[in-house]
Amino acid sequence: MERIRKHYIFTGRVQGVGFRYSAQNLAQYLGLTGWVKNEWDGTVVMEAQGTEEELQTLVKKLRNRNFIRIDYVSEVTVPVQEERGFHVR
Repeated sequence: MERIRKHYIFTGRVQGVGFRYSAQNLAQYLGLTGWVKNEWDGTVVMEAQGTEEELQTLVKKLRNRNFIRIDYVSEVTVPVQEERGFHVR
């Protein structure tokens, strides 16, 4: 299966609720690579790399986490990168 990379911006109640660590744990469980970080404006930015199905699973599971409320997700496909692991920035 083809690996792709997506750049996401999440809005809603996504800071101070364990979003980044949930994303990291889920991504590692799914075997994805990438990173996630908080932005000054209250959004969370994430880049994740895997198959389309794995990336959809990641976002779906994040939507179903306790305390996290995702109001909107911006999603753009970006070039695949060579990297190891998934990290919180």
